[in-house]
Amino acid sequence: MWEIEFNTFTILARCPLTGALGVATATGEMAVGSRVPFVRSRIGAVATQALTNPGLGSFGLRLLEFGYPAAKVLGELAASDPHVESRQLAVIDAQGRAAARTGAQNRDWKGHHIGAGYVAMGNLLAGKRVVTAMAKAFETSQAKDLWERLTRALEAGRDAGGQPDGQLSAAIRVAGDEVFPVVDLRVDEHAEPVGELRRLMDLYAPRIPYYRARANDPSVGRFDDWAARQGLVRRPPRSQASLRRK
Repeated sequence: MWEIEFNTFTILARCPLTGALGVATATGEMAVGSRVPFVRSRIGAVATQALTNPGLGSFGLRLLEFGYPAAKVLGELAASDPHVESRQLAVIDAQGRAAARTGAQNRDWKGHHIGAGYVAMGNLLAGKRVVTAMAKAFETSQAKDLWERLTRALEAGRDAGGQPDGQLSAAIRVAGDEVFPVVDLRVDEHAEPVGELRRLMDLYAPRIPYYRARANDPSVGRFDDWAARQGLVRRPPRSQASLRRK
């Protein structure tokens, strides 16, 4: 009989300039974006990992919506779960207050770092340096958009060793002022999911203002036309992009 090892590293944060909230995560199993990141505009962000119960993410967002601060939400989540020592949880509220908990039954290296408006955390990692590198990358990119800061932090965690057996999936979700996520990208099964997430993020980032504009004004037309009016470089045809990736 074989044993599945659940090993994940994650960063969640609030941007103090825009109020945007987001989570970026990578793991050694498939489809991490379906289980770990929970984000709601102007409400907060929750990450639940290790032997994950995704229901805790939804419950945490409801508590944040009721106005509970991050520490209170975390306490309620822990009290509601008889298996909390097998979980790793973190919460950011709409004011940027942060709270995190690493259960005792998580496997080493395990732990979290709480900074100003963010949490970096992981379990079954190559070492504490993974979380330290994530925190440093986030703190040293304050002039960037939140999605860029989160992506850089995830890359730093990977580059610091990530998980001993590597990663298989990665995801990023960011909510701004809109009722829909401004960024919601997933890599569900890939030999280098953090690198693939970066490729997708670089393709998607120029489209973020376009999708925001189109939601309010459909007359902006197709992306290529809008991009030309903005003086942006047009994305190459799909066939050429595919050839370059091979």
